[in-house]
Amino acid sequence: MNARNAAIDGEIILEIMKKVFIVHGWDFNPDMHWYPWMKKELEKKGFEVIVPKMPNTSEPKIEEWVSYLKKIVGKLSRDTCFIGHSMGCQTIMRYLEKENYKGKINKIVFVAGWFKLDNLEDKEVEAVAKPWLKTKIDLNKVREKISKLTVFLSNNDPYNFLKENESMFKKELGAKIVILKDKGHFTDSDKVNKLPVVLQEFKNII
Repeated sequence: MNARNAAIDGEIILEIMKKVFIVHGWDFNPDMHWYPWMKKELEKKGFEVIVPKMPNTSEPKIEEWVSYLKKIVGKLSRDTCFIGHSMGCQTIMRYLEKENYKGKINKIVFVAGWFKLDNLEDKEVEAVAKPWLKTKIDLNKVREKISKLTVFLSNNDPYNFLKENESMFKKELGAKIVILKDKGHFTDSDKVNKLPVVLQEFKNII
């Protein structure tokens, strides 16, 4: 847990800095899409923001990504927040499932999160995705660690299953679902390099 000192009327007050971990998606990196903008805007609001480059991004494996996130996050606390994008959402859920943490995470936001995918490009892509799609997550263990979860989905996500994914997040994790128009998979190619609606989710945290 990080902290900073603030002097008010001559007194030193310890302020706890809330951390936000932004977990990117498959074949992405921290310099793509809306991640740099989000990092900058959250830092303006006083958050410490970490956008780790996940390992082997072109062929992501569950164990590698979850163990790496665990290493980066360190000790969980109520001052920990997460933003996940696509496979980053899966990674956060699988990480929380395994963590022995009895508290509630302050805030979690998923962008283009999924449980099911369609229209995968080829057999190689399907082979990489298969473990993520077939290896079950104990969502009860995830839900017990969540305070507030908001999931942003797009009405024209190329990987489909909008209704199924919306239903799963709402039913299994008690998520607030926001469906945006024509955002695709929320990437640069969809002309999404800023996400003010996600930033708005953090307005009352600090």
